[in-house]
Amino acid sequence: MSWHSENSMASAEQNRRQVLYWRLLARLFDNDEQPALESASVAIVDDLGLPAALLDPSVSVDTLVQRFPELASEFRDLRTPGEQPDEQEAGRQVRRAALVSKLLLNVFATGAGEVTATRLAAWQQDAGWFKQALGCEDGRQAGGTSGGAAGAGDRESASVLAGLEADLVSRMRLREVLADPVLARQLTPSMSLIEQLLRDKANLSGVALANAKALIRRFVDEVAEVLRTQVEKTSVGAIDRSVPPKRVFRNLDVERTIWKNLVNWNPEDQRLYVDRLYYRRTARRTTPARMIVVVDQSGSMVDAMVNCTILASIFAGLPKVDVHLIAYDTRALDLTPWVNDPFEVLLRTQLGGGTDGTAALTLAQPKVSDPRNTVVVWISDFYEWQCEAVFAGLEALHRSGVRLIPVGSVSSGGQQSVNPWFRQRLKDLGTPVISGHIRKLVFELKNFLT
Repeated sequence: MSWHSENSMASAEQNRRQVLYWRLLARLFDNDEQPALESASVAIVDDLGLPAALLDPSVSVDTLVQRFPELASEFRDLRTPGEQPDEQEAGRQVRRAALVSKLLLNVFATGAGEVTATRLAAWQQDAGWFKQALGCEDGRQAGGTSGGAAGAGDRESASVLAGLEADLVSRMRLREVLADPVLARQLTPSMSLIEQLLRDKANLSGVALANAKALIRRFVDEVAEVLRTQVEKTSVGAIDRSVPPKRVFRNLDVERTIWKNLVNWNPEDQRLYVDRLYYRRTARRTTPARMIVVVDQSGSMVDAMVNCTILASIFAGLPKVDVHLIAYDTRALDLTPWVNDPFEVLLRTQLGGGTDGTAALTLAQPKVSDPRNTVVVWISDFYEWQCEAVFAGLEALHRSGVRLIPVGSVSSGGQQSVNPWFRQRLKDLGTPVISGHIRKLVFELKNFLT
């Protein structure tokens, strides 16, 4: 074959790929079909020997593979480089473009309006195929813990897919799914799903309520496991130097004992004579540190509320930490009796309503008996009904010696809208609002407690 013929063939195959990708973009950004692109794509797919169902967004990849099993390996190996001669590889690239278009369209064209449980399940299956095509085994993230560019790309892809799933969950008939144990087990616990469950829990009963509680507990346990690893090294209480060390073998400071007795070294018999033993001080302060966590339970704060409620339970399990938990909207509720069980706390919250922090201040202020030994974590977007009164209360706590930690958002990432009036005044007070990853809050709390 001449160079001119090869070049013409490559150009023709490139044009066919472009038609498929133009159709993909058109369908992603406009649900209306473009007749010219649709008919051209049908001709290309038919010429490639691929089924016409490949172009139908309503047909899931799972269904397609069930009907045409030979396509399974092609969907899984979309990133594998070709090893065929150039003219054959050009045709293979067009075939790959058709398969890639199918995956992208099914995963990213989620449409609008109400979502059924069947639609969600189909999307989750398509997302699984998409992850495998990216090189993720069994739909899990590849390289998620190895770092590097590939790991970062996988994490970013997972984040995008989580966002799409969250949107579908928010539009679905959740009660229908929860009433079906099989469908309920297929749901992936996520922050958006937990928010939907918390908002709708009053309308659930029987099997649906039991499944909702199971999903909330699964999510709480998963988040708690992650947060516990960040907190587990926290050492609570400073060493009390006024208490003499306990003279037991486990407290013996061997290095210091040798160093202090080097003057007794006898070079003749090559022996070190010890006339005094030194022990480490291990006694810590006996006054418990008090942590008061105040949570704005308005819907906009659900992410921070869930994370911080779980975090409070973890710190409550540490020795010498006295944790109190208050949730508020227009009224305040003392949830301290359940602080060790974030699952029970979340079931008792009521998302939505107004925001009046003065009600929370009324409950929180009497709990401060030793200001220098107290930390108040105030979690809110600070869009308050009585801004001046709430700020005055927080300022009074800070000036009394309380360690005030205002929190606008603590999640896996992203910034949250915080009332700029409050943000500036809290910054001027020397207590800037924490936003971003929950590690920031863990760091602040560990600094206070050690």
